[in-house]
Amino acid sequence: MPVVVVVGAQWGDEGKGKVVDLLTEHAHIVARWGGGANAGHTIVVEGKKYVTHLIPSGVVRPGTACVLGEGMVIDPKTLVEEIETFRGQGLLARDCDLIVSGRAHLTFPHHRELDRLRECRPGAIGTTQRGIGPTYESKASRTGVRVEDLLRPERLRRNIERNIAYVSAALAKFGGAVPDLEALVKEYLGYAEVIRPFVGDASRFLHEQIRQGKNVLFEGAHGVLLDLDHGTYPFVTSSSTTAGGACSGCGIGPTAIDTVVGIVKAYATRVGNGPFPTELLDKTGERLRDVGREFGSTTGRPRRCGWLDIPALRLTIRLSGIESLALTKLDVLDGLPEIKLCVAYRLQGKVLDEMPLDPDDLTAVEPVYESLPGWPVRSPGSAPVAKVEDLPAAAQAYLARIAELLGVSLSFISWGPARSETIWVNNPFREARAG
Repeated sequence: MPVVVVVGAQWGDEGKGKVVDLLTEHAHIVARWGGGANAGHTIVVEGKKYVTHLIPSGVVRPGTACVLGEGMVIDPKTLVEEIETFRGQGLLARDCDLIVSGRAHLTFPHHRELDRLRECRPGAIGTTQRGIGPTYESKASRTGVRVEDLLRPERLRRNIERNIAYVSAALAKFGGAVPDLEALVKEYLGYAEVIRPFVGDASRFLHEQIRQGKNVLFEGAHGVLLDLDHGTYPFVTSSSTTAGGACSGCGIGPTAIDTVVGIVKAYATRVGNGPFPTELLDKTGERLRDVGREFGSTTGRPRRCGWLDIPALRLTIRLSGIESLALTKLDVLDGLPEIKLCVAYRLQGKVLDEMPLDPDDLTAVEPVYESLPGWPVRSPGSAPVAKVEDLPAAAQAYLARIAELLGVSLSFISWGPARSETIWVNNPFREARAG
């Protein structure tokens, strides 16, 4: 299966960075299709931590081409910083290691400022304040500025001026200042000199690579439950996060996709506001946060933690056509005497087997739990866990119950941040990377 789409099966922060990094051993190309610098993926390689916000997690595998698709919104300041950081670490050694779509849209300081001002008011959604929503608003209003404009100075000036005219009314409403056109043009032309070698036709590049039989991995940046159309609206991101977003956001046809892998934590987390039926507001929730180091890669915000939510996963599996799951952070549950699984909801006397999308209904649901026995913390010096059978019997039972309730297989299980702390069950790339 040479074309694999990976999506977060919860509200994000499921450990996509590690999963994509592992799968990239078998992939020639890794592509992102949506979102911007509001994403944050953490990868640990031989004890060294790498954090990405725009460039796909495949960047830490030398020789892998990373693609930023048409559906993304790109903050060029962040992109330049990432390029310089990774090149300083010996990565992105060749210009062909990174392809940035010329049709992706640019984020400006005034987008970030508008985002910040809105978040300071009552009723805030809880965004990362990276200007993602306002950038997509500019795109939808046809007043956006695209990456390709960086290569044409006069058009860049003209389009920035038009965008300022569009955004200024909203900035004024919230007390923001009018952006300085000349300063922005100068700043962004400076970014253009660094980005220029990487700008290209991402859609055509991906099409040609797929036609040649190359292993291509599409990396979802956010969880499916944050999808603009199908997530827990209005507490969602501003782009398509389902597997179908890979088609529109990278310009490929749906028939090109061979399989979809969903990434899920052994428990649940959420950042920002919005309903969270299994949230734990007690010492167990605090323990999951502390042991799991549940703080945002992008913002540093503490994540809300709770028990694994099967009805929510049933929804994401259906929305994205997920055929297998990669389960992460199983080790965070070590030492808990009891582990609960939310297997259904009760709402007004009815039992629901799938998450409702109406925000009032989701706020009102009562989780229905099953209790399973926990397992002890692994002692120092224990033999490596190489297969599922090496796990404690209670952990095996927990995994089996999840697979049974969801009706999908587990691709692999992660029980720590390192590459080696992984149990492979089934590799979605049946053909090894070659060439």
